[in-house]
Amino acid sequence: MFGLEMPPLTAETWAILGTLVLLEGLLSADNALVLAVMVRHLAVGVQRKALAYGIGGAVVLRILGVLLAAFILEYWWLRAFGALYLAYLAVSHFLKHRTSGEDGEQKARGRGFWPTVVLLNLTDLAFSVDSILAGVALIPAGMPREQGLTIVVIGGIVGLILMRFAATIFLRVLNRYPAFDNVAYALVGWIAVKLGVETLEAAHEIYPAVPALHLPTPLFWGVMAAIAVIGSFLATRRPAMTGTQAEVEAERVVHNMDEMVTDAADGRIDGR
Repeated sequence: MFGLEMPPLTAETWAILGTLVLLEGLLSADNALVLAVMVRHLAVGVQRKALAYGIGGAVVLRILGVLLAAFILEYWWLRAFGALYLAYLAVSHFLKHRTSGEDGEQKARGRGFWPTVVLLNLTDLAFSVDSILAGVALIPAGMPREQGLTIVVIGGIVGLILMRFAATIFLRVLNRYPAFDNVAYALVGWIAVKLGVETLEAAHEIYPAVPALHLPTPLFWGVMAAIAVIGSFLATRRPAMTGTQAEVEAERVVHNMDEMVTDAADGRIDGR
C-alpha cells in the first residue's frame, strides 16, 4: 500500500517540489519560532528539555503524517476534509490578525512542564498536517498514487531537513519580514481551492449529482505565481527589523534548538 515510484521530472513536478520547499521552509521556521516562544514561561532550567520533546514530536508526527497521506490519496472523502482544513487554516490566520508565536504564547502561558510538552506536540501535529495536506493537494490529478506519495515523502523529508539545517535562513526572513507568513497562508488557501475542486471531480464520478468543476493547471500555477510575487513585494516593503537584528535573532533560536538536543538527556526531565 505504501509503494513509492519516482514521478517523471516534468516542469510541473519541479514546480511542485519548489513550492513544497518554499512552504516547508516558511512553515518549519514558523514552527520553530512558535516552539521557542511557547516555553518562555517555564523555568530556564527546563525550557530546553521541553523543547527537546517538542522537536522529537515534530519528527515522529511528520513520519506518521506521510503514512496518513497514503490514505488521503486513496479516498476522495478524506481529501474533502483536507481541503476544508487547509481553507480553515488560511481564513483563521488572516482573521486572527496576530502571529502564530503570539497565539502559541497565549495558549502556553501559566501551564506546567508536562502540559506545555503536550501543547508543543499538538502544535507540531497541526504544522505536520498543514505540510502533508499541502503536499497532497499539489499532486496533479491523474498522477499514479505511488508517484504522488513519493512527492509527499520528499516534501516531508525536505521539511525535516529545513527545520534543522536551513532554519536560520527562513527564520531570518520571517524575523525581518513577518508578513511572509501571510504569503505562505495565502498559498495554502489557494491550494485548498485546488484540492476542493479535485475532490468534487472525484465525487462526481461516483455521484453524478455532485457538480463537476475543473481548475485548469495553467490557471492554478498562474495564481500561485501571482500570490508569491505580489505577496513577496508587499511583505518586503516594511521590514520589522534590520538584517543584522534578524540574523542575530534567528541564530539565537537555532542555537537554542541545537543546545536543547544535546542537553535533553542529562538530569531529571522535569528539572526537579
